Amino acid sequence: MLVIVGSIVVVVSVLGGYMAMGGKLGVLWQPFEFVIIFGAAAGALVVGSSKQVVGGVVGGISHAMKGSKYHKDDYLELLSMMYAIFKLAKTKGMLALEQHVEKPEESTLFKQFPKFFANKEAVTFFCDYLRMLTLGTDNPHELEALIDEELETKHHEHHEVAHAVQNMADGMPALGIVAAVLGVIKTMGSITEPPEVLGRLIGGALVGTFLGVFLSYGFVGPLANTMKAIFDAEHKYYLCMKAGLLAHLQGYAPAVAIEFARKSLLSHTRPTFYEVEQAVQNVPSA
Repeated sequence: MLVIVGSIVVVVSVLGGYMAMGGKLGVLWQPFEFVIIFGAAAGALVVGSSKQVVGGVVGGISHAMKGSKYHKDDYLELLSMMYAIFKLAKTKGMLALEQHVEKPEESTLFKQFPKFFANKEAVTFFCDYLRMLTLGTDNPHELEALIDEELETKHHEHHEVAHAVQNMADGMPALGIVAAVLGVIKTMGSITEPPEVLGRLIGGALVGTFLGVFLSYGFVGPLANTMKAIFDAEHKYYLCMKAGLLAHLQGYAPAVAIEFARKSLLSHTRPTFYEVEQAVQNVPSA
């Protein structure tokens, strides 16, 4: 929503200011200049990116428009889920987790937390490390290094997408100059035309430079920054699971383990201690 609001502000400010100075919007309507700039920028992105990154750009733009998929309620549910898992492990032993870890899609425990259960990527991540605990992993430092390696890979893949969009934005001003030069070349072919015709052609050529800068700094560049910020914020969902798993492995009680996890969250999405305490009291026993 903020992306849409910000884009509207950009358009209204620039075009409104232009019209207030007496400018005519019709002069700015140069669709082929837009095709040259945006088409060449999109083509360059495809040339310089892998198939996975190109596919990620499409999904990333949609993601940026909608905003982060994780909110305070999602983290509260995640903490409650980890509390239930850790409590089960403490009271019945790690072997009691096997039925939930090996077939998470059939787990009655995970199904009690619908948002987490619907997030297949997060379920797989959490169950992979729970499985290692059930198999006898007991060194928190080794487990932390392994989790960090996986999260770094995931983070790098997401940032490749944002970086590709930023590269697209960086190239647009130069491509705007290309469009302007092509417009000048077209104008030179009509040099014998009357001044009013030449003026219209030159104005159309200069629109290319305007569009390149306008699209880059008004839309595509900020979109890349938004994607990066959302990816960074959503990375906390996995860091929260990491903190809880490591605290549990070191022998802390379930309530203490999820407090470690809670403290890893960003302030605007972090539930309070008392909210978590109340939520876990309502968690049914597995």
